[in-house]
Amino acid sequence: MERENFKSRLGFLLVSAGCAIGIGNVWKFPYVTGANGGGIFVVFYLLFLIIMGIPVMTMELAVGRASRKSMIKAYQTLEKPGAKWHIHGWLCMLGNYMLMMYYTTVSGWMFCFFWKFLTGGFTAGMTADEISGVFGGMLGDPKLMMIWMTVNVVLGFAVCGGGIQNGVERVTKVMMLALLGLMVVLGIHSLTLPGAAEGMKFYLLPSMERATEMGLGKVATAAMNQAFFTLSLGIGSMEIFGSYITKENSLPGEAVRITLLDTFVAIMAGIIIFPACFSFGVETGAGPGLIFVTLPNIFVNMAGGRIWGTLFFLFMCFASFSTVIAVFENIAAFSIDTFNMSRRKSVVMNGILVWILSIPCVLGYNVWSHIHLIRGGDILDSEDFIVSNLLLPIGSLCFLLFCVTKFGWGFDNYMAEVNEGKGLKFPKGLKFYFQIILPILILFLVWQGLK
Repeated sequence: MERENFKSRLGFLLVSAGCAIGIGNVWKFPYVTGANGGGIFVVFYLLFLIIMGIPVMTMELAVGRASRKSMIKAYQTLEKPGAKWHIHGWLCMLGNYMLMMYYTTVSGWMFCFFWKFLTGGFTAGMTADEISGVFGGMLGDPKLMMIWMTVNVVLGFAVCGGGIQNGVERVTKVMMLALLGLMVVLGIHSLTLPGAAEGMKFYLLPSMERATEMGLGKVATAAMNQAFFTLSLGIGSMEIFGSYITKENSLPGEAVRITLLDTFVAIMAGIIIFPACFSFGVETGAGPGLIFVTLPNIFVNMAGGRIWGTLFFLFMCFASFSTVIAVFENIAAFSIDTFNMSRRKSVVMNGILVWILSIPCVLGYNVWSHIHLIRGGDILDSEDFIVSNLLLPIGSLCFLLFCVTKFGWGFDNYMAEVNEGKGLKFPKGLKFYFQIILPILILFLVWQGLK
């Protein structure tokens, strides 16, 4: 069967960026920034994107482009005879399924709040307790949660059913361009609010005083975690899109472009949120409730708040659903390559499987709310711990060691693949950094995640 390709380079960049751009950018990034002193956190975040995120992304893309296969077959194609690197391919697919076990539910929250703002579920004059009650009421309603989770699963796999060009690329391009346009509109509006200047100072001007107060080491570690996890590295989410591209452009350049798009969205999310927080006197480090409790409270007290709330949660829907589509494509391609399924059969079977696997997370806030698993966390927190603290960093270490050591694919083979094509190239002098320093940084992340 001939391998599908992206129709255009723009399509590849937008789909790949859509995979990286998700809840981590538009939900987690603003509240983690707020909780870690603002501007100084952003500086560390950008540094770690450059020294950790971009190199590991090129490794996933290189494995995909060199093999022209999905995760397991990619390792089997590139590994030495008798090697067992492909076992990590199975762990990558486990990570993709497990990520969707809770991501479809959280993406459903975005859809639900978009619908509530659109249809007048939030009205001017609502109290903070009433707004908090909307979020709590949603979590406590298993039928409502199930409906929005199902919408995500059905729509996501329907898009993948159209194939790479006519499904994933066509839909994601429209969504991503709309997302970028919405961000600009929302950002400009936020900057016009009274008190916006103070919010921007907090957000973008580094303050050593605030950093020292928070603990510089704590701020740096939080930035390292956020920079690493925002790009969805370690479970082959980027690898699959590497398998669909040509060798016309070098991979460091493509990784930089994807990272720039991802970072632009994260930075713009802060520009939308922080001026609004300062304008309405809201705590910037409000935690996960920032999006679903704090911001709706701001919107209902704002002129034209229903419109701005609707647009904001539409943007949130695009951001989360672009990741859903990208990971579903990885799952569908895995079944097509590994079990020689047709795309249609793969989409239907995996759609049913992911829907069933997503049910525990839906019920974890209501019917099964008494269940506490890893570190006393609920079902969603436990699933997220396994993916974020174990599978992503350990998986990234596997990609790294496979690409740069003689026991795997090998540094020379990796460099030949990554630098093929026009554009930015990695110098061979990075060998020591890739083989010694970068593994230590990733092991530090693993250790921090298990503390």
